[in-house]
Amino acid sequence: MTKRERVLAALRRLPVDRPPVAFWRHVPDLDHTAKGLADAMLAFQRAWDLDLIKVMSSGVYCVEDWGCEVAYRGSPNGAKTCTRHAVRQVSDWNRLKPLDPGAGALGRELEALKLILRGRSDDVPVLHTVFAPLTIARKLAGDRLKADLEAQPEAVMAALEVITDTVIRYSAAVIEAGADGIFYASQDASRDVQDESQHARFSMPYSRRVLESLRGAPGFTMLHLHGRHVYFDRKAALPVAAVNWHDRLTEPSLGDALGRFKGAVVGGLNESETLLNGPASAVTAQVADAIRQTGGTGVIIAPGCVLPLATPDSSLQAVVAAVKGSRA
Repeated sequence: MTKRERVLAALRRLPVDRPPVAFWRHVPDLDHTAKGLADAMLAFQRAWDLDLIKVMSSGVYCVEDWGCEVAYRGSPNGAKTCTRHAVRQVSDWNRLKPLDPGAGALGRELEALKLILRGRSDDVPVLHTVFAPLTIARKLAGDRLKADLEAQPEAVMAALEVITDTVIRYSAAVIEAGADGIFYASQDASRDVQDESQHARFSMPYSRRVLESLRGAPGFTMLHLHGRHVYFDRKAALPVAAVNWHDRLTEPSLGDALGRFKGAVVGGLNESETLLNGPASAVTAQVADAIRQTGGTGVIIAPGCVLPLATPDSSLQAVVAAVKGSRA
C-alpha cells in the first residue's frame, strides 16, 4: 500500500498491510521562516519515512497577528510561548479583529505548507496544525482567561466569535492550498483546565462550528486532545476522522476508544517517558501492545503529543522498525 492508501484505510477501519506510523517534533530554531520550517519538515520525513507529515508550526503562530510577542524559552518539547500577551485587560478582547488568512504569520505558515506539498517525494498525506478557538483565547490571554470567563464572559465570547471566524477562513485556506487535512489541536478539553459545564459553553460550540465548516471539504481532520482527564466522549462526537490523545497517560486506552469513536485512534506511544528514556525494547513493547489492543485496524501508531527535543534516534528507530516489521 502507498502511504495515502494506508492512512485512508486506517481512517475507515479497513484492512491494511501494516498500521500507519507517524511522530512529530518542534524546530524552534527554524520555524520562524516558511522555508526553514518546510525544509525541516521535509528532512524529518526523509529521515524516518513516516506515513504522514504533521506540519510542526510554532504553537503560537496563531496569535502573533493579534499582537502576542513570542519566543522560545527553552521548553523541553521545543514549544514557543507568548512572552507578552495581546490580551492584558478585559477591554483588549474587544480589540480583536478578523485576520487575513494569507497575511502575516498565518500567511507564513500557508507558504510553508505549500513548500512542503511541493517538496514531498511521494503521496504522504500532509496535515496542517490549526488550533481550537478557546485554545487560541488561552494563548492570547494566558492565566487571565479563566478570570475573564468568570467575570466578563460576554467580552470573551464576543472575541471567540472573531477568533472562530478567522479559524474557519484559515482552515478553508489550508485546504485550498492543498493540505490533505487538518490537525485540530484542542488544549482546553481537560478537567484540569475547566469543568465540563464551562467546556460545554465556551469550547464546544465554537469547535463544532469550525469542524462543521470542513464537512464535504477534501481531506480529513485529526483531533488532538491535550492533557490528562480529557473529555474524550464529548469531543469524539465532533465530525473528525481520527483522534489523538495521551492514551498512555490518561483514559481511555486505544482499545477502549475504538468502541467509543467511529474513526481511527492515534497513539500507543508514551513520548514523555518511554520514547524519551527507552530502552528500545520498551518502545517495541508499546508498539506491540498498541497493535494488540486494536488488532492493527483503525489505528495510527504515534505519540500522544509532540516529541521532546531530546528524544533519541534509537527510540524512533525502534518505533519504525517495530511497526514496519508488523506487516500482515
